[in-house]
Amino acid sequence: MPARMAVPKEIVSGERRVALDPTMAERFVKLGVEMLVEKGAGLSAFFPDETYSKGSRLIDDAKALYAEADVVFKVQAPTLEEVELLREGSTLLAVLQPHRNLEMVKRLRDKKITSFAMELIPRISRAQSMDVLSSQAAVAGYKVALLAANLCSGFFPMLTTAAGTIRPSKVVIVGAGVAGLQAIATCRRLGAMVEAYDVRPAARQEIESLGAKMIDTGVSAASEGGYARELTAEEKQKQADVLAKHIAAANAVITTAAIPGRAAPKIVTAAMVEGMKRGAVIVDLAAESGGNCELTRPGETYEHNGVVVAGPLNIPSSFPVPASEMYAKNLFNFLSPMIKDGNLNLDWNDEVIAKSALTRDGQIVHEPTSKLV
Repeated sequence: MPARMAVPKEIVSGERRVALDPTMAERFVKLGVEMLVEKGAGLSAFFPDETYSKGSRLIDDAKALYAEADVVFKVQAPTLEEVELLREGSTLLAVLQPHRNLEMVKRLRDKKITSFAMELIPRISRAQSMDVLSSQAAVAGYKVALLAANLCSGFFPMLTTAAGTIRPSKVVIVGAGVAGLQAIATCRRLGAMVEAYDVRPAARQEIESLGAKMIDTGVSAASEGGYARELTAEEKQKQADVLAKHIAAANAVITTAAIPGRAAPKIVTAAMVEGMKRGAVIVDLAAESGGNCELTRPGETYEHNGVVVAGPLNIPSSFPVPASEMYAKNLFNFLSPMIKDGNLNLDWNDEVIAKSALTRDGQIVHEPTSKLV
């Protein structure tokens, strides 16, 4: 009997993405699986039910969907109520953020759910096409640049008008991962002068290739896995002293620095904000994990001493069509090699499968999460 794979409607407030778009759902069907889609699952991402008609079966409600599903695809981590609906021994793929959802992890373990936290996929060359963090960061980096331009009190590009020449805005971008690089590219396209900072020296080449100037603080925090390590107190102070000068001259600051599974590092201090020009703006992409700016209020946009401080949440959801399509491709690239004749056969010797697993056979197999529980 072919595996039954299911796509429920996302129920977290404000979430507009869907785990599989119609194209990827159809591609799964072509592998021989039975595809189940909850009615209305794709509506908020502008995929009406009829677009899933090629091979997928529409299910009236979530309870009926979960009752049949062998594999469930989600964007957001399931609520405890959704976990209860999962069939014992079934498989779940989602961005689970286990460090924030320990009760959920315990229930997944107790129900013997095989769960994969898509954000845990190792950052190796072979897994780039499966990297959910990168695909969603690309969406977020583009959107955050537009948000900064919208909130800024002046034009991003230089304008030559009958009333005189208007100088371009100066933008400082902190963090040159996928989101930061996308923000650099977008701000440059909008005509701004861009400086960027990253604690990894290897980021210089990428920053400069996009036409931005690298801010050199003399601090290196290169680490394994493509992420940065935590800085020492002395390194943080050295970093802050150099950054403060550049931030004070900026019209807009975009922060994107994050450490998976931990609170975002505080890079922009209250003193730095108070040293900024009136009319300047800070957009903190790391607000979801506490923010890179000391004054960030997650989910709020407000003014502090004439500086606008924005802490937007779940930015990829604001561009639901491309974000859903990219996420769906990540899921397909992750799981499709394990589907043979419509059946799912997980290869636990595969590094990507093994390292992205959260729970399996009644155990929490992700060691950092196991220690928290």
